[in-house]
Parts: sequence; C-alpha cells; structure tokens
Amino acid sequence: MKLIVNHSSMQPIYEQITGQIKEKIIHGDLNEGTVLPSVRTLAKELRVSALTVKKSYDALEQEGFITTVHGKGSFVSSANQARLLEAKRREVEMELEAAIRKGRSCGMNEQELKELFHIILEEL
Repeated sequence: MKLIVNHSSMQPIYEQITGQIKEKIIHGDLNEGTVLPSVRTLAKELRVSALTVKKSYDALEQEGFITTVHGKGSFVSSANQARLLEAKRREVEMELEAAIRKGRSCGMNEQELKELFHIILEEL
C-alpha cells in the first residue's frame, strides 16, 4: 500500500496514516474485505514505529473503517454506507468552501459566485 509520511509535518504521523487509509477506503481504492498490511510490515515500509501504525489501525477500527481479527490481520470493514457518504459530503463541503474563499480573494461577490456555481452545475 502506498502511503506517504511527512516527518516534518505538524500533523502527527499516526493521523497522516489514518487519513490516507480513510481516503483510500472512501474513494474505493481499498474495497470491503481488503487485507491491510500487518502492523509490522507497514511500520517497516514507512520506517515508523509499529506503535504508530497500531495507533492508526486502532483509530480506523474505532471509526468503523476496518476490523481486526486477532491472528488474521486487519481488513477493510463492510462499508458502512452512511459513514462513507458523510465523509464524502464533508470532503465536498471543504472543497466548496476553499473555492468560495479563493473566489472572494479574487474580488468575486456572492452573486458572481452563485452564477458561476449554477453555470458549472448546468454543464455537468
């Protein structure tokens, strides 16, 4: 599994790992039942502590994204559709907010932003 850890980031490493795995699940890159690398394997691959990876897996399990079977490994859990849909909606909301902020920084007013939104919406 390809994950990128930025050791100089202010975001804790376990949060980086958790976020990237969540994204892969939400975007369908990791499907239900997919086996995740073992804690030790991923820790070696990323050159981080096994405790860091374990903390990420624990967080993912607590949020319902993965399930861990002792002695068998960690698997992408059966998709909780409501949870995945909510995560996707939050992502859309954040992207729209970023676009609105960018538009305002360019001097666009509310009416111009709405018109642009409707134009783009009609084209799709």
